[in-house]
Amino acid sequence: MIVYGASLSPFVRKVMVYGEERGLDLELKMIGIGSPDPDFAEASPFRKMPGFRDGDFTISDSTAIIAYLEAKYPEGRLMPADPRHVARVTWFEEFADTIAMPIGGKVFFNRVVAPLIGREGDLATADTALATEMPAVYAYLETQIDGEFLVGDTLTVADISVASVLANMNLCDGAPCDGTYPKLCAWAKTMHARPSFAKWRGVDHKILQRAA
Repeated sequence: MIVYGASLSPFVRKVMVYGEERGLDLELKMIGIGSPDPDFAEASPFRKMPGFRDGDFTISDSTAIIAYLEAKYPEGRLMPADPRHVARVTWFEEFADTIAMPIGGKVFFNRVVAPLIGREGDLATADTALATEMPAVYAYLETQIDGEFLVGDTLTVADISVASVLANMNLCDGAPCDGTYPKLCAWAKTMHARPSFAKWRGVDHKILQRAA
């Protein structure tokens, strides 16, 4: 099974970490922004990362990819059975994808991605987003942490989704570890220390070091 995208993308990272946690054989084919790669275009017609291929089946979007893998490999799923837990996991994944990352992306793109692709980042926009928008995201998450995991007593897609966004915030000096959000900071450090995250965080740091 092939995943098309760049590991610096939180959505690509989410799928790859999920695969590591599930013990699935996912191969990452590194694709840059605007890549003309025909296999990537077939898997993701609008060239949004990640794209995915399993034989003759292709699909894009991290949520759709994980839903496919959860259905295909049901033993050891990372979506709980309890209906309330299902709803909360779905909510946190949506929160990470459509609320937290669009805000955090203003910081990450302008501080990290723009220089990587030879553009000047809008640092004022990044600073404003970090100062005025991300605190609401972090404050909300601080209220939701009451144990090792976001939902129930085991790792779920909720943890992977949110921690993937926070991994990006670490890479652009926007992590919530200034003492204001102690529970969130401790939770994120625990998540990022898992072998599944540590592997891809190591890859990301090497990419950034080579680009420096």
